[in-house]
Amino acid sequence: MKPFGYQRPATVDAAVEAFAATPGARYLAGGTNLMDLMKHGVETPAVLVDVSRLPLDGVEELPDGGLRVGATVRNSDLAAHPLVHDRFPVLSQALLAGASGQLRNMATTGGNLLQRTRCSYFQDTSAACNKREPGSGCAAREGVHRDHAVLGHSERCVATHPSDMAVALAALDATVELYGPEGARAVPAAEFHRLPGEHPERDTVIRPGELVTAVTVPGTTAGRPSAYRKARDRASYAFALASVAAVLDTDEDGTVRAVGLAFGGLAHRPWRARLAETALLGHRLTEEAVAHAVDAELALAEPLRDNGFKVPLARNLAVHTLTGLASARSPQRL
Repeated sequence: MKPFGYQRPATVDAAVEAFAATPGARYLAGGTNLMDLMKHGVETPAVLVDVSRLPLDGVEELPDGGLRVGATVRNSDLAAHPLVHDRFPVLSQALLAGASGQLRNMATTGGNLLQRTRCSYFQDTSAACNKREPGSGCAAREGVHRDHAVLGHSERCVATHPSDMAVALAALDATVELYGPEGARAVPAAEFHRLPGEHPERDTVIRPGELVTAVTVPGTTAGRPSAYRKARDRASYAFALASVAAVLDTDEDGTVRAVGLAFGGLAHRPWRARLAETALLGHRLTEEAVAHAVDAELALAEPLRDNGFKVPLARNLAVHTLTGLASARSPQRL
């Protein structure tokens, strides 16, 4: 590991100033991903700006029933929070599916959003990777890409985003709050991460020096039936081959009034399934209706040589999750 400087500012403004003062600076919170990348030589920051002790570790109930979650709230605390567990179960389930208890105790809300792909070529500094070294190529396209993207990828990158939490936030219409040299702004969680396009090195829409300060989950999705389902190679603490977050609102007769649907493990960012959502509005959630809507969304997929199995896998997860939520909401029959 290369030598680096270290600073621990006391305020958000001081953190942003410290970051701006040193080219090659990185923010440090839980460090569960950044430290690994530094050990591999993928990240070589000139200075670490430690934001873990900034006053950003609260979960605040909003007047509309939503929540404002500080960027340094630990994943374990957020998953276990009573308001999250009761009002937004999809978020609690996604966090619990994401990592071991030890990692959840360290990982933060902001850091979870900003974790980088687990593509093996990205983490191997001897391999060609446009995300790590723009213009060097993408070894994964013709290499080992079973775990890689089937939606939204480009010639330059086929990596997937690893966060489970981010998929739930996308389905919940959450917002990411940022603060930087130009002041404060907010970005919808579903638009926070980028597709690779010509610049796969840019994971998010964050501007230089900006710090994630909070995530807001709106009251409009509070209390709605929701669930997170994840398919992975082993039963515990593996990254998703495919996952789905679903948030549902129906009339008394089961007709869909609103639905949030997002896929994980399929793209460079959590994939908000807008086509499927539109197709489901005004319909009852029969298995046939859900399958038809999800098929319309996944028709956009362009599988690589070895990962075509992800398309039916994601389809089945979505059908199972949405029909399960609809059945749970239906009156019990004796």
